Amino acid sequence: MPSLDARILLPIALPTAAAGAVTAVVGGVIDGGTGALGGVIGALVVIVFMGAGILGLQYTAKHWPSLFQAMGLALYVTLLLVLFVFVAVFKDTTAFNPKVFAAAIIVCTLTWVVAMAFAHKKAKIFYIDPGHSDASKGEKTGSSS
Repeated sequence: MPSLDARILLPIALPTAAAGAVTAVVGGVIDGGTGALGGVIGALVVIVFMGAGILGLQYTAKHWPSLFQAMGLALYVTLLLVLFVFVAVFKDTTAFNPKVFAAAIIVCTLTWVVAMAFAHKKAKIFYIDPGHSDASKGEKTGSSS
């Protein structure tokens, strides 16, 4: 993973993992091992899906920048729908507590979104490519009309 990906994902994934751990502990107190397992699985599902989404969005931004905004909207709608489907599919499972699983998905998704907003706010992201220096060579960069 390139260092830019790690710098973006680490400050988002760590608070989400901490929220998942808290959810797992609360689930363990409520329902024992199955509650804790539901919290851990819910947190892992969110971290894996949201992390894959960010990596896919970065790939799109690099190769098709004109599709970035539409892809971001489609990505997050799709991710929320997939997480909703996970909750619906596992609502009757006996392997783990489905209520704690659903709560972990909700808590971790909200934590992910808030952490992503803070990480983006604090990130020093260039909006001008510092390696591209046509203007410094004395070339015209504007339109000729």
